[in-house]
Amino acid sequence: ALEALVQVVDRLLGPGGCPWDQEQTPKSLRRHLIEEAYEVVDAIDGKNPDKLVEELGDLLLQPLMHAQMEALKGGFSILEVAEGARNKLIRRHPHVFGGAEAKTSDEVLANWDRIKQQERGDATSSSILEGVPSGMPSLLRAFEVSKRAARTGFEWPSFESVLDKFEEEVSELAEAIDSGNGERIESEIGDVLFTIVNIARWLGVEPEGALRSMTQRFILRFQSMEARAQRPLRELSEQEWDELWNQSKALLESEAR
Repeated sequence: ALEALVQVVDRLLGPGGCPWDQEQTPKSLRRHLIEEAYEVVDAIDGKNPDKLVEELGDLLLQPLMHAQMEALKGGFSILEVAEGARNKLIRRHPHVFGGAEAKTSDEVLANWDRIKQQERGDATSSSILEGVPSGMPSLLRAFEVSKRAARTGFEWPSFESVLDKFEEEVSELAEAIDSGNGERIESEIGDVLFTIVNIARWLGVEPEGALRSMTQRFILRFQSMEARAQRPLRELSEQEWDELWNQSKALLESEAR
């Protein structure tokens, strides 16, 4: 089936193929790659296996399109992409395919980082933070940066010290708000958010997923309020807002049980 899919992509991009597909470039497909990845995430969150199969197929199409575009120009093919991925996995899992030992996830990650730096050709000067994509969602990027930094030993001594740092940052944000300095306020909000990311990391919570779940819960509760309100929402009093919110929250929680 995979070979047949490659043949379909080849047909679409080749002579007599699809005009729209033939007009695409790696740059124009960036948006589609990101959209397909998020649709996979939605399917995972929705716990719908049939939808996940469909969305994974759409996502799989993206690297095939990119590789075939390059192949038509005399560049690499999907076989070289697959071979590169295979070789990388073998190199970075010496505890599975070689004689190295790694009995815990932390040891596996330490090996991974060490091998990755060696592959760059300068294990002494290459930063462990290189390779964290700047285009990642900011919350996810902050989480990845803090994880990598912590693996080097740059870490708070205890969870309590992380909470202390959070209280310190909130206090500094309050001072910035009092000052009325917009740039300082923005900077302090960034500090608070980054500290929250580290609180999540210490608790073993992926903050991007946590915020995504909370946003979805908010959407469902707000839509429930819209459905239950007897008049335009802008006309509701503060007490009516509170009552509707609590009713909607209780209703959705009972349905989830």
